[in-house]
Amino acid sequence: MTAHARPIPLPHLSSERYLLWEGNGTDLIFNRGVDMPGFASFPLLANPDTRAVLAQQLTEFLRLAQDLGRPCIVGTHTWQANPARAGRLGYSRAALDDINREAALFLRETVAASGNNRVLCSGLVGPRDDPYADAIPMGVEEARVYHTPQIAQFQGAGLDFIGAFTLNKPKEAAGLAVAAREAGLPVVLSLVVETDGRLANGQTLDDAIAEIDRLSDTAPAYFMVNCAHPSHIAPGLTGNPRLRGLIVNASRCSHAELDEATELDAGDPAELGREMAALLADNPHVRVFGGCCGTDLRHINQMSEAVGR
Repeated sequence: MTAHARPIPLPHLSSERYLLWEGNGTDLIFNRGVDMPGFASFPLLANPDTRAVLAQQLTEFLRLAQDLGRPCIVGTHTWQANPARAGRLGYSRAALDDINREAALFLRETVAASGNNRVLCSGLVGPRDDPYADAIPMGVEEARVYHTPQIAQFQGAGLDFIGAFTLNKPKEAAGLAVAAREAGLPVVLSLVVETDGRLANGQTLDDAIAEIDRLSDTAPAYFMVNCAHPSHIAPGLTGNPRLRGLIVNASRCSHAELDEATELDAGDPAELGREMAALLADNPHVRVFGGCCGTDLRHINQMSEAVGR
């Protein structure tokens, strides 16, 4: 297999800091008036009107990153495009193969049209089940087999790596990482923590990272944390050099509280920017930062300005 020529280095190999905006479904729902069935974004690609909204949202982020002079990372709209979660929405495995390939093409075409050439494109993968539900954990081999079909659709699609987000079960994370390595694609794993900076099972970030590395023979290129407020992430940070990205929520609410919320809690963009800057000052090895649930381009801009160079 010929190595993919990336436009810029993966973040852990760079001295620059990269912008990333994930979990932007809240922006689609509350700011752009888009209905998301089951909080899944991939169905929006099938409708020309909602597809245009996705393209506009992505293009606005790419232009902001370009204006700020920062490299950035974008991902396919496929976090829920796996059999368990998409199956509840009526999608078959065969349909998902087409959806994952189409999502990769849509991403690449939108990036090309934006004119921003300092962009990494990732194939976005999520956990089998809702990460906040009380689901039965997967074994490493079970997870490898389960996640292989989705990852296989990103092979040869011109993507730069696999980005797996909102993981809190180490064995599933390890199996997913092994599947990506077998597909010949670098993989980045992003873990999610509770308000105490630990995974839902009480494990510390350091222990979870060590377990995943051990079970996968250090398959991930690096790790991140996403979908938590800076005040929730901070207690779990120890300067671990394997942790290279922080993608934060706007709200200080717990996951359970956010699950029940009927209105958007966008927090204070300027305050979030200062909190992100403080996290990065204490963790200078972090190379990727940005927004997750509740954030919009105001938050991304404020974080970039506060972080500086």
